[in-house]
Amino acid sequence: MKPVKIDLNDYVRTGEGANGASYNHKTDPSIMMKLYFRNFEAAKLELELAQKVYDMGIPSPEPGDLVTDGEKMGIRFRRIDGKKSYSRACGDNPEKTEEYAREFAQMCKKLHATHVDTTQFENVKDRLYKMLADNPFFTPEQKQKIHNFIAAAPDTDTAIHGDLQFSNGIFVEKDGVRKQYFIDLGDFCYGYPMFDIGMVYLCCCLNDESWTLEQYHMSNATAARFWDAFASEYFGPDADMAKIMKEVKIYAGLKTLIIERDTHRPMPEFRAMLEGTIY
Repeated sequence: MKPVKIDLNDYVRTGEGANGASYNHKTDPSIMMKLYFRNFEAAKLELELAQKVYDMGIPSPEPGDLVTDGEKMGIRFRRIDGKKSYSRACGDNPEKTEEYAREFAQMCKKLHATHVDTTQFENVKDRLYKMLADNPFFTPEQKQKIHNFIAAAPDTDTAIHGDLQFSNGIFVEKDGVRKQYFIDLGDFCYGYPMFDIGMVYLCCCLNDESWTLEQYHMSNATAARFWDAFASEYFGPDADMAKIMKEVKIYAGLKTLIIERDTHRPMPEFRAMLEGTIY
């Protein structure tokens, strides 16, 4: 898969995440691009996954081609004009937070009910085992306990986004109707949905105020309201939330493996969810 050479001057930067920056084409409104901070393989993997996910019918932007500006690798997608993330929507209209959270929860429930061809995607457990083995911040004893917990988790063949932040769900609204999409599918895999729900909780309830404001455009209080409405919708009004939260927090703590992979430093604020449970 040979990348197409592009001129970065033809694009305007529109945002930045942990792994890359996004751009829109200056003259062609049908093109948006993601350039990776990491290597060629990361971009290639996301393009392959994005194409498979799109071909399955999971709502996501149509993938285009692999590109390079001569230094970084990236992917071009068909641009979804007028899109807004659920995090940005809550920041702009905090009075609608519960409405957006319930809608995002329904979107996630549909994703987590989607069965996948397990020969085409990675098992979430295998992905986490690799991250755990490569993680330099846990002791061997801690790694073994975490490994045992992952191994004991339920096995399913249903879709997992892999980085289920409320900023990775977007929508376009036209004539009062919203069309929804998942974006940033580089960690897409399959397995127990709680591996995804842990990330939703982490983003809503475990970050410093400054981080939540910068990354998600809302206060921690608004993010907490999002979680409460999301959890009620996702698990149902009659669910035993005390029991569910005990499990959710452990899976939120497991997400430190992804975050430490990307930040290259230990994240004690997230590991705290594992203390006294896994290790």
